[in-house]
Amino acid sequence: MKERSVAIVVLAAGKATRMGEGGSHKLLAEFDGIPLVRRVALAAGGAGASSVIVVVGHRQAEIRQALHGLPLLIVENPAYESGMASSLKVGFASTDVDDTDGVLVMMADMPAISADHLDRLIAAFRDADVLSIVRSVADGQPGNPVILPGTLKDAIRRLEGDKGARGIVETCGLPIIDVEFGDVARLDLDTPEAIVSTGGILKG
Repeated sequence: MKERSVAIVVLAAGKATRMGEGGSHKLLAEFDGIPLVRRVALAAGGAGASSVIVVVGHRQAEIRQALHGLPLLIVENPAYESGMASSLKVGFASTDVDDTDGVLVMMADMPAISADHLDRLIAAFRDADVLSIVRSVADGQPGNPVILPGTLKDAIRRLEGDKGARGIVETCGLPIIDVEFGDVARLDLDTPEAIVSTGGILKG
């Protein structure tokens, strides 16, 4: 049987309003000298996925520059201000996900995520007896990233507003496989204080 293919969609379009009005862009904060969005994209690119798609919107010129030279597809979400659903829809509209068996959705503000974490999710998706949702959890609580099987692509494309795929995951009736990541699954950065406390340096 042919190995199931997985594309990765990285969501990097949001305004991050909790950073404060006119504040620094969290995805440009540097960890070990590397902009956060590039650090996450490198993790995605190091995993065994068929392709990596990064959705950009807010301050996209700077985000694109931070991603320069990486082997990935950057797609623009012109409606990023309407919320996360629009970014998911743009990512899932990419031709790079059309023929894949699953799509791994991840946020761009997870400094502790690694290619190994993503490969664990991909391996669980490929090893499942039937097409299943595979999600990372922290002490049993749902977190990010998550792999959605291709059968949910149409449902994602119908999303509206500032919401992600959690409602679809919880109501679609598909099997859910949890992969324990610990704090990694829930460590995202929404405030300047959170960035500094995890070793980041705000840049602009």
